[in-house]
This record gives sequence, structure tokens and C-alpha cells, in this order.
Amino acid sequence: MASERVDHGAVQFTSASFLVGPLIAFGVVGILVLLLRWTFTRGGSVVAKPAKSGRVDEYGLLVSVAAPTTYVEAEIVRRTLEDHRIRATLAQTLAGPRVMVFEHDVERARALVDKRP
Repeated sequence: MASERVDHGAVQFTSASFLVGPLIAFGVVGILVLLLRWTFTRGGSVVAKPAKSGRVDEYGLLVSVAAPTTYVEAEIVRRTLEDHRIRATLAQTLAGPRVMVFEHDVERARALVDKRP
């Protein structure tokens, strides 16, 4: 009966080998816990907060040129201004929707808004 040799490859196990796997697993879980705590803590979230409505005069360099009654009407006015190459934005103010433009475009924007049917 010939002695059978089993080749175990170049892997050598030591007494510390059984500690390395769990230590790596605990390290990865610890890093994930820290990332999740940073992401979901109050005041430090990476997710943007919803916009708050403000007064008409609280929008810095933007000036209100139209005060439609509904959001849909305001969007139509905004797109009309955009079609005429006037940068416009729609803001939900405390007084309702407002179409706003920069100060140097106010005259052209108001002329276009007044022409609309």
C-alpha cells in the first residue's frame, strides 16, 4: 500500500489566521456604521432640504415680473420668457407663485408678459 500524499498548497495556517477574518469583518461593519451615522444625523444630512417659501422681496437679485394665479400659468409665462432668451425662474412665495428674472431683464420681461393674451 503506497502512502497517499495530499497536497494542501502553499496555505499555512497559524493560530492568528482564525482571528484575521472576524477582525476584517468587524472593521468593515464599523466603517459602515460610521458612514450611516454621518449620513442620517440631524442637521448633517447630504440630502437637500425642501425649499421654503419666502416673501417676494427675499429673492436677492431676482425681481418679480408676473404674479399668475396658478403654478401652471406661471410655468407657461416662465417658458415664454425662456423662449425669448430671458433667464427666468418660478418661485413659490408666501403671496403665491411668482415669475422672477434678473434686474437687467425686467423691462424686456414685463413687455413680453404684458403682450401675452
